[in-house]
Amino acid sequence: MNAHLGRAAVAVAVSAIAVSLAACGAEDGDGRPGGSPGEAVKVGLLLPENQTARYEKFDKPLIEKEVARLTRGKGKVLYANAKQDATAQNSQVDMMITNKVNVLIIDAVDSKAIAGAVKRAKDAGIPVVAYDRLAEGPIDAYTSFDNEDVGKVQGKALLEALGDKAKDGQIVMMNGSVTDPNAKGFKSGAHFVLDGKVNVGKEYDTVDWKPENANTNMAAALSALGKGKITGVYSANDGMAGGIINALKAAGVTNLPPITGQDAELAGVQRIVAGEQYMTVYKRYAPEAAAAAEMAVMLAQGEKIDGVINQIVDSPTTKGVRSVLVPGIPLTKSNIKSTVIDDGVYTVAEICTEKYATDCAVIGLK
Repeated sequence: MNAHLGRAAVAVAVSAIAVSLAACGAEDGDGRPGGSPGEAVKVGLLLPENQTARYEKFDKPLIEKEVARLTRGKGKVLYANAKQDATAQNSQVDMMITNKVNVLIIDAVDSKAIAGAVKRAKDAGIPVVAYDRLAEGPIDAYTSFDNEDVGKVQGKALLEALGDKAKDGQIVMMNGSVTDPNAKGFKSGAHFVLDGKVNVGKEYDTVDWKPENANTNMAAALSALGKGKITGVYSANDGMAGGIINALKAAGVTNLPPITGQDAELAGVQRIVAGEQYMTVYKRYAPEAAAAAEMAVMLAQGEKIDGVINQIVDSPTTKGVRSVLVPGIPLTKSNIKSTVIDDGVYTVAEICTEKYATDCAVIGLK
């Protein structure tokens, strides 16, 4: 990744997005969102799957809300979910072209497989914003999280949990799907931190990020290494962490090793409360969604987006992609309240159901 601005600038630039958004909404009649003749834009939104809770619960409604705000309720979002089917997503792009959307926001199932569809959209005069995953092809803009940094956050947390016993046993690394370019960044960042400091007994690239595939991989690792030899597990996200934990329990492991995660899914946060999962990476979806919506509306209206971006990145097919990258936050038992609760992602009641009430009380969630 080629970053023209350092990571230190990311938080400042991301916090400025809200100011930029507000300014756009305040303009009138000068071609900016909220005041131009192009308010009634049609935004095509293509999300990759519904296995991970975040897409339907957070990303979709947040983007819809921002598009509505930026266009004074006149903009329309046309939505489709590919359900982890790259071929279906390519067809969905064609459907959006047929429906004459003004701009596309695409979270690619397969970053390489989508390239041809991105080109078809561009040939039809439709700008494309790559969302959350860096799609290949002639994209106009990209917004996501700083993926290598997320992997580093996970790796550092695992080292912290292992302490001076980091090399006493072996860890298992459960990476994401090779079709997701984000997974490569997470993996690279984790290895940057962990290499030389732990012994990696087994490592897997998990097909489609599916928890059941992580479960199968973990069962194989347990069989190969022995349940008493695994001292920690790097899991690239929360869904897979759930599958890993089920495999450990099925093998009779009662003292679970520290396990990482990502996405701050409700089930993941509850496992952290219960002491089954050590940490997750909380990613504030609102600034990511806001950046995507703002860039999409501006591109649909023919406006320049240079004032919004905070980094420039390269994809395998496109150099100098204008981007907004958002930092992730490590979430453990100690900061559940100051992150997902204070941000309104979950209520205490949602986290602290009857099953987790005692564990919540122990850490002061009430």
